[in-house]
Amino acid sequence: MTDPLDRIASALERIAPAVPADADPLAHPAYIWRDGRLAAARKFDPLPLDLLLGIDAQKTALVEDFGRLADGFAAQDVLLWGARGTGKSALVKSAVSSVQAHGRKLALIEVAGMEGLRALFDRIDGLPRAFVLFLDDLGFDAGGDARALRSLLQGGAEARPANARLVVTANRRHLVPRDIAEQESAINPRDSVDDHLALADRFGLSLGFHVMDQAGYLAIVRAYADRFGLSFDPDDAVGWSTRRGGRSGRVAWHYITDLAGRSGKRLPF
Repeated sequence: MTDPLDRIASALERIAPAVPADADPLAHPAYIWRDGRLAAARKFDPLPLDLLLGIDAQKTALVEDFGRLADGFAAQDVLLWGARGTGKSALVKSAVSSVQAHGRKLALIEVAGMEGLRALFDRIDGLPRAFVLFLDDLGFDAGGDARALRSLLQGGAEARPANARLVVTANRRHLVPRDIAEQESAINPRDSVDDHLALADRFGLSLGFHVMDQAGYLAIVRAYADRFGLSFDPDDAVGWSTRRGGRSGRVAWHYITDLAGRSGKRLPF
C-alpha cells in the first residue's frame, strides 16, 4: 500500500507550476537576471542614438567600448554617473542596440541586484557572445556594502568572465555617500575618503552627465518634435520643465509624450 505522505507529495508535484527554463543566452538581444534565472526581455526597442542629444562624447566612448567587447578585444567596466534624467540608462540600451545593428555578438543583461551575480557569471562564462551586465541606479548606504562589487571588478579571487563587463549607472559619482562623522573620527581621515572612492576607481571608464541649460533642453524637445511630426510652443515646453522642477532629456521626453497625446498621436517608444 502506498504511503499517504508519498501520495500527497506526488499530488503536490503534479499541481505545482513548473520552474521556467532559462532563456537561450545566444538567442535574444536583451535579458533580465532575477532570482537566479535568465529571462528574455519582452521588448527591447531603445531610442536611436541620434535622439540622445547633448551627450556626444559619452555616446562615442560607450559605443567604442561596447564594440571592443563584442569583438573580443579588451574593454572597460563602465560607470555612468550624474544628474537624474540626463540619459544614462537610455544611453546604455541605445549603445548596445547600435552595436547589435552592425551584426556584432553582444547582449544586454539587466541585473536586478548584486545577489546572484556570481551565478550569472557561471551561466555566461565561455559562451560565444559578449554581455553587458547592467546595474541601473546603483547606490550603497555604507562603504562596507560596496566591497563585494569592488572584488568583482578587480582584486577578488574570482572576477567577472572575460566576455562580460559591468556597466553601472548612479546619481553619485562615488556611489557611496561620504559620512562626515566617520571621516572626522578616523585615525587618518584620508583613509576614510580613499575607502569611499575606491569603488568608483575600479571602473576603467567613468562618464559624467550634467544638468543642462534651457537651450539644451529646448534642443532636445525640438529634435523629438521634428522626428515625430509635432508642433510645439517653446514657452509651453519651458513651463512643463518648470512645473517638474528641472530640465533634462527625461523631462523633454515626458513633455513630448504629453504633447503627442494632446495631438491625438502615438509614439513608437
